[in-house]
Amino acid sequence: MPELSDFAGEWALTREIRHADGSEARFEGAARFVPEGEGLLYLEEGALILPGGQRMRAERRYLWRTEGGRIAVFFEDGRPFHSFAPDAPEAAHWCDPDDYRVTYEFAHWPDWRAEWRVRGPRKDYVMISDYRPA
Repeated sequence: MPELSDFAGEWALTREIRHADGSEARFEGAARFVPEGEGLLYLEEGALILPGGQRMRAERRYLWRTEGGRIAVFFEDGRPFHSFAPDAPEAAHWCDPDDYRVTYEFAHWPDWRAEWRVRGPRKDYVMISDYRPA
């Protein structure tokens, strides 16, 4: 199982977003984990391709740290997002009224995957992100 330091570096990133209504979007880009303080800053940049083919620039930032044998993920402003144990890589985040659940897959390390299931009054989708070393 990977440790936090194993994520450092550059990753090619592809993402599928499957909505319950049958529409799909995708993301093509890159992610970088760079040292910051006691952890890693996650930087994601690329293109979000919407169901009609429209392309938009997209980016995300998170902070990843080790806490008590778990990997803790924080929003860029320091608010907690979720945490997971590398040997039991599942987590949840409640953002009222929406429920976010993630499963990380490390069986083919260094290729890895994050699969999010999001449910709420106006949200119902699965988002699958595949990472491979760049």
